[in-house]
Amino acid sequence: MNEKKYFLKLLIITLVCIVFTFPTTISISNQNENVKPLNDPPSQFDLRNVNGTNYVTGIRDQGSYGTCWTHGVMASMEGNLLMTGNWAAAGETGEPNLAEAHLDWWNGFNTYNNDDDPGGTGVDPHWGGDYMVSSAYIIRGEGAVREIDAPYSQLTTPCARNSPSYHHYYAYDIEWYESGIDLSNINSIKNRLMEDGVIGTAFYYSGSYMHNFGSYYAHYQPSSSTADPNHAVAICGWDDNKVTMAPSPGAWLCKNSWGNWGPENGFFWISYYDKWCGQHPEMGAVSFQDVEYEPFGTFYYHDYHGWRDTISDISEAFNAFTATSDETVVAVSFFTAADDVDYVVKIYDRYESGELLDELSTKSGNIQFHGFHTIDLTNPVSISVGDSFYVYLQLSSGGQPIDRTSEVPVLLGSSSRVIVESDANPGESYYKSVSTWLDLFDYSFTNPSWDESANFCIKAMTGEYTQLIPDIDCDGELKWTDVTGGTQVAGSFTVENIGDANSLLDWEISDYPDWGNWTFDPLNGNDLKPEDGSITVDVSVVAPSEKDKEFVGQVKIVNKEDTNDFEIITVSLITPRNKLLSFQFFEQLLNRFPFMNQILEKIFNF
Repeated sequence: MNEKKYFLKLLIITLVCIVFTFPTTISISNQNENVKPLNDPPSQFDLRNVNGTNYVTGIRDQGSYGTCWTHGVMASMEGNLLMTGNWAAAGETGEPNLAEAHLDWWNGFNTYNNDDDPGGTGVDPHWGGDYMVSSAYIIRGEGAVREIDAPYSQLTTPCARNSPSYHHYYAYDIEWYESGIDLSNINSIKNRLMEDGVIGTAFYYSGSYMHNFGSYYAHYQPSSSTADPNHAVAICGWDDNKVTMAPSPGAWLCKNSWGNWGPENGFFWISYYDKWCGQHPEMGAVSFQDVEYEPFGTFYYHDYHGWRDTISDISEAFNAFTATSDETVVAVSFFTAADDVDYVVKIYDRYESGELLDELSTKSGNIQFHGFHTIDLTNPVSISVGDSFYVYLQLSSGGQPIDRTSEVPVLLGSSSRVIVESDANPGESYYKSVSTWLDLFDYSFTNPSWDESANFCIKAMTGEYTQLIPDIDCDGELKWTDVTGGTQVAGSFTVENIGDANSLLDWEISDYPDWGNWTFDPLNGNDLKPEDGSITVDVSVVAPSEKDKEFVGQVKIVNKEDTNDFEIITVSLITPRNKLLSFQFFEQLLNRFPFMNQILEKIFNF
């Protein structure tokens, strides 16, 4: 009994040690991790000195022109190029330096150029634009180009729209943020700045709101002010303890475009509590991310002016395009009008009788923040010149962003606005109403002047052309035995395309044996894809009349586009021996060898 108690105590002690020791070890390991969670940024941060590295390009000077918005955009894109190293990776030298002048002249919203309305109304060059205007220019592949391609020093003379010497830089994602009146979302801006670099912003500049603290300037426009944004700058850092004229401390470090202005040589501070900086829905905080050198060839789009409005009750839409050359669609892009949106992208080969047919590629996922997004296709789609293809987009919330004729502020949030005409044609954009596809060209807006001007903001981009190669594969054999001449026998084999995804196989049976009467169903086929799997070819043949013979041969199935790509199915058919002939042969054998009769009589008692 004592021995049992001893072992019971020992067991209890062991279990207690295991329970308390094992979890404690894991807990200590977690507590010793010295990595701050993503949502807990430091109280101070400066992109000019991140562990000794500067991720902010030099101060620019816009001069006497209203081009601050172009400088805010390029400051953000340049900062991202520094952080990713993509500027150096593209073979460029020095610090990133992109052309504000090219954006100013060729944004498509001004009186100098609007492809949708040549010679029409718009803002005046050098005096109008914002971050939405800039995004339209960038995402259609118009820019950005380098400063050496279109120098700002020559701003008053229109630069060339394009040139073989130009280097174009594209932002894969452009996202808009608001810190919120209570600053509940401020960490989203801080985290994005730490991850992707400089962020564009705008505020209402007034000397009465800019205070000189001696070693720095700090701006604060109270929420009670009714003035709209009139100047764009770029956020480069923050300090939660920075004193401004706001009731509470905390401010953004900003890069201006007025040369070496102020005590910090072109840099200054804007309060977290400023009416517009970090707060305006379209200009408060705009991040240009994953900027790359010419990642795409052709941009297929109908939304020349980008995101101008949203139809909130439409979730499914598609744009129809026609290929202008032999190339491969490698990515699509679109806007989301809400945060936390699930998307489904598909590319179809046909749209017939109101239905999208022959899916070529699909991609789905979730996008955390609203704005512009580029999605690389898992399965790129090769297209040939003249081919039609259709890019479908489903968004779980927020509606479908569109381009349409719209009012554009002359400068940032200015109350002075001009009409910029957009253009659309029938058969370009479609939306689903219940279960029916309708042409957006026929959509009736609340403002009739917008009718017949809208397109969905869905684009397709191509990369280097990749020819999709089909590869024929057949399986099976045709073998028959003991077939009476003149009778019909049946068999089958399979044909499959095991080539590149989405490749199309045109095949046919080119050769088969010249004996017998053959039937194949089907005899040939077109547009067989790997995704279709195998198809069965049913075979029948009427056996030849010759007896006691083996007939052999082969069936040859070829790729009609490449006759060197073929498969062979072996064939064998055997007819039975003639029984009368066999008996006659046996009689002749007995006549020649009489002693065989005696042997057989003994064995079988004949």
